Amino acid sequence: MDQKSILKKLKLTVQLMELHEENPFKIRSFQGALNSLDRLDQDFTLLSSDELAKIPGVGKSILGVIEDLKESESHPLLDNLLEKTPSGLLEILQIKGLGPKKVKTLWTELGITSTHELMEACQSGKVAQIKGFGEKTQNTIIQNLEFKASNENKALYADIEEIALDLKESIKKAISQSDQVILVGDFARNLEIISSLEYLVGSDDWEKASDDILKIKGIDWSETKSGPFTLKGTLEGQSLEISVYWTDKVNFVQKQLLLSASPQHLQLEVQENKSMGKAIVESQAKSEEEFFAGLDLQFIPPELREGADEIVLAKEGKLPKLLEEGDLKGILHNHSTYSDGKHSLRQMAEHCKKLGYEYLGISDHSRSAFYAGGLEAERIVKQHEEIDALNQELAPFKIFKGIESDILADGQLDYPDEVLASFDFIVSSVHSILNMDINRATQRLIKAIENPYTTILGHPTGRLLLRRKGYPIDHKAVIDACAENDVVIEINANPWRLDLDWRWIRYALEKGVKLSINPDAHEMDGYLDMKYGVLIGRKGGLTADMTLNTMSVDEIDEYFKKRKAKYLVK
Repeated sequence: MDQKSILKKLKLTVQLMELHEENPFKIRSFQGALNSLDRLDQDFTLLSSDELAKIPGVGKSILGVIEDLKESESHPLLDNLLEKTPSGLLEILQIKGLGPKKVKTLWTELGITSTHELMEACQSGKVAQIKGFGEKTQNTIIQNLEFKASNENKALYADIEEIALDLKESIKKAISQSDQVILVGDFARNLEIISSLEYLVGSDDWEKASDDILKIKGIDWSETKSGPFTLKGTLEGQSLEISVYWTDKVNFVQKQLLLSASPQHLQLEVQENKSMGKAIVESQAKSEEEFFAGLDLQFIPPELREGADEIVLAKEGKLPKLLEEGDLKGILHNHSTYSDGKHSLRQMAEHCKKLGYEYLGISDHSRSAFYAGGLEAERIVKQHEEIDALNQELAPFKIFKGIESDILADGQLDYPDEVLASFDFIVSSVHSILNMDINRATQRLIKAIENPYTTILGHPTGRLLLRRKGYPIDHKAVIDACAENDVVIEINANPWRLDLDWRWIRYALEKGVKLSINPDAHEMDGYLDMKYGVLIGRKGGLTADMTLNTMSVDEIDEYFKKRKAKYLVK
């Protein structure tokens, strides 16, 4: 098992120990070890037993558990706990806002052992009657259950990317060398959530090609869902649907265009009384480029084929040159061991420099985020001293002094003004009191945006894709406020966030609001998420000139200084 999988098993062990009210000292011991291993700045699966034993909280019993997990993907204590736990409770434990103690209460008092039973109990009002729950908790559970149900059988782009590309290679190897295979559908359009993996195969001998594809391991093919020209199935152990469509080679480009666009794009009028879909069906173009040229349109990349104004822009030659990963010169919004990061400031800086970037913006959590080791004033001073020393050593590479300041309940920023003034830039974000209505959430953000110390608005809706909805905001009002106050909006590149949503990027650009692709990295590998921020930026039509961190180190240094001089009272 890899490190991530072992940590998941340890977390499940702790949850089940709490559920079954095991010895509290034993629970604390496991939780302490889990915390230490999770914060370790190296892969602990590569460490020897002696090296592991030196990690705080990792005693003899935990060592044995890790060894068992490596060998058998389980351990005796977990096996015992799972044996006496109804399987449906494992699913309930994943619901936001329901910890092991509350799940235990639901189980013992109402006999609830499945999400179906939990929903019924909520809808009948039984959950609200339990001591410690109430109407508000019951409604939250209903919302979380509905959200979970609506996202069943879906996956994050980043989580499924490797599988999608590997399966494409498997199909390519299975079919004839002269046949073609491409990814289409959600994945081809770089959607943040993938509802199915879809492939198009161009072959003049589909009978042979389909027989060979059906032999690919790792897919449960469905005979009932498949048809004469389509194979359907699911990934083994998962519920994500796989579809393989066939076309002959003559019609390959036509099919590619139809399957790499949203239904809304295909309905757009491209010529008088002719939709894009009809134009595609009538076309005999030998390539996508030839098809668009034949309609006197700029080439429309698949990620823009969403049914907005892409055809109008393509007719006028106004489709922008989209941002590319190579345009980025630095990485802002990152965390170190000063707060809840895995790697030290030096490690984060040296790795950033090694990747070829010109600068790093460090922005650890502010003091209100006590749960994430938020920085008190004296820790800020110490960090700034270390940054000054590293900047002398690593020049011309530069670390900019930032903070991710919590936006408090009333919209104020964490820290008094004299502390806020010590930073080069400030990412202002909401991390607490997320159950707001649209008016409260919007006004809270606008208040923070109007604060002259706010440089960047971080992950505007606080959403976690497939995990929780973001708090509702009036996007136009928030973007308008950013335009009025010269505040940059973050596209948080963490695959779970990808927030600002790409559907609002165009409006931000129209208002002259710059965006910043930020990984919110809590470890060195987190920098790799920049790729997903760029993909989402491109979907919204983001260009290099409207992206903050395409500036060079000297340009962004000057930008931060000018902004402070302009907006801050001396």
